[in-house]
Amino acid sequence: MTSLWDSVARAGTSFKGALHAASGTVALAELETGSCLGIEREALRGRSVLLALREQMSTALALLELDGIARRLVLCTPDLSAQRLAEVAASANTDFTLTDGSVELSGTPGPVHRLRSLQRRPMPTPSERREVSASEWILLTSGTTGAPKLVAHSLASLAGFLPRQPPEPDSVWSTFYDIRRYGGLQIYLRAMLSGCPLVLSSPAEATEEFLARAGAHGVTHISGTPSHWRRALMSGAAGRLNPRYVRLSGEVADQVVLDQLRATFPGARVGHAFASTEAGVAFEVDDGLAGFPAAFLNGGARGVDMKVEDGTLRIRSQRISGGYLGATPAGLSGEDGYVDTGDLVELQGGRYYFRGRKGGVINVGGLKVYPEEVESVLNADPRVRMSLVRARRNPIMGAVVVADVVLNDPDTATRAEGSAEGIKSELLQACRQALPAHKVPAMLRLVPTLELSAAGKLVRPDA
Repeated sequence: MTSLWDSVARAGTSFKGALHAASGTVALAELETGSCLGIEREALRGRSVLLALREQMSTALALLELDGIARRLVLCTPDLSAQRLAEVAASANTDFTLTDGSVELSGTPGPVHRLRSLQRRPMPTPSERREVSASEWILLTSGTTGAPKLVAHSLASLAGFLPRQPPEPDSVWSTFYDIRRYGGLQIYLRAMLSGCPLVLSSPAEATEEFLARAGAHGVTHISGTPSHWRRALMSGAAGRLNPRYVRLSGEVADQVVLDQLRATFPGARVGHAFASTEAGVAFEVDDGLAGFPAAFLNGGARGVDMKVEDGTLRIRSQRISGGYLGATPAGLSGEDGYVDTGDLVELQGGRYYFRGRKGGVINVGGLKVYPEEVESVLNADPRVRMSLVRARRNPIMGAVVVADVVLNDPDTATRAEGSAEGIKSELLQACRQALPAHKVPAMLRLVPTLELSAAGKLVRPDA
């Protein structure tokens, strides 16, 4: 692949794609002879550019205009503080910053260009697109503690395997993800390379507002984390959509949420994918079941080798990133080329099921508890929308299991026939029937909501 723009504008293909944000729409055809940058693209040739942009639309357009021109493109998420931005800029050796809106900057090296509002139309530009050279794409990991790691990719590692044709002639993509995170970037590239319109989300929008806007644009294919989808189902606005394909990634997709989505969208294909910023996309599962077939370890996805070693899933493919940037760069893969994803899996009946992160195991008196396993039991109750299982220190056992539960209908707990204490007792009894004693929560709380990270995942405290 040469550049993103060249791939979008390949010979004989019309510019059918468009970007729809809450603030407005830009058709890709307008970029053929115009620019939204407000600066000559050639001024950024060979530079390492920090994309410290508030709006997803700004980032989406900058990637189209600068890939193949800039030497390096650093995709910063909007939740970074000025200090973190400066640290990222230093680690990536950036020498130019592109920003917009109210992004606070302090100590970023090189010139700073602040974009004007992108609600205006792309301005005609006399400069032609000259020869291109491969740009390096730098993504930030979505860890919840400490400084994010900087992961190096190329357009080929990110998009070399993606389809170049739309799933169906009138397909419209959307995602709950921010496109500056790996899960969202994959959907952005799918849409751009296949000529499909893309509806971008916005953190300023309530879930109901985003679903209404996505429905108004006729979205047919949409992705998000299981937590995104649980919130959508809880909002009561999921009916605004009429999708043909619903995709989950980023967290363990249990059977409960898959079944709920199939019931909500009976005309849609519901699938889930496994991917990470470092290892890329490993596989997609479209059979409506949690986990993945053991046969995938024998070549289930094109160009991807997988194995299970010491209980964790390991991946080898050309989609793996080039490594980490920074003061202490580290290799991603072992001598055999496999990347340890850190995701624990267990084989049952010819199928592997995800049990959680290796670092998220709760140790109860020397016995292991996977939070996601307990959550799947709690989530199976039709009154429960989502749950979070975590550890609480205990002087005797070292830790005990506690659970926070969000109900589908919060008023259920106040009705005489379904008091809060009664519901909690019934949920704990279901856990006792399904789980060994050390996995049963010692305490269960009914809470109005659970915190999601900027990446759309449940915020899990260290176990």
